[in-house]
Amino acid sequence: MSPAPDRGEVRVHVGQGEHHITDDPNVMLTTVLGSCVAACLTDPLAGVGGMNHFLLPDGAGAGTDAGRRYGAYAMELLINDLIKAGARRERLEAKLFGGGRMFDSLRDVGMQNADFAERFLRDEGIRVVGGSLRGAGGRRLHYWPVSGRALQRGVTDVVTPPARPVVAPPPVETGGELELF
Repeated sequence: MSPAPDRGEVRVHVGQGEHHITDDPNVMLTTVLGSCVAACLTDPLAGVGGMNHFLLPDGAGAGTDAGRRYGAYAMELLINDLIKAGARRERLEAKLFGGGRMFDSLRDVGMQNADFAERFLRDEGIRVVGGSLRGAGGRRLHYWPVSGRALQRGVTDVVTPPARPVVAPPPVETGGELELF
């Protein structure tokens, strides 16, 4: 955790295969996404929320922490920890980010991740209230889990253009930022 001097916030970076929950309104969760997906969940009544960051929709991993890379495991950890912290499943609200097409190849991992996240939450009865999935390129995400506020910025440090035209991550306002409340 590191303090954000401009607002007195505490920033917590959520890396690949990680998740973090909190009931502290001063905590802002951050991550950088390409084809990965981050699920941001909050229970507005309980005042608790969190974020995960997964690399692949499903698979079999070796080792004690290998499963953290996969969506099903990452989603279960996040939901279970939120419930342990006082959230109620029926009140959870979700925002989904990422799932970008990072390379022009036959397998679109970003699309598979996005499809998985939407299907998982639909099957679990958790309402998706916002976010930004699919498109091309990466995005930086800031999420305030207690309020459910999210801010997304497109990553523009692309060195070479893609081999064929692709659509930018939807939706992005004219200032290059998307903020969801």
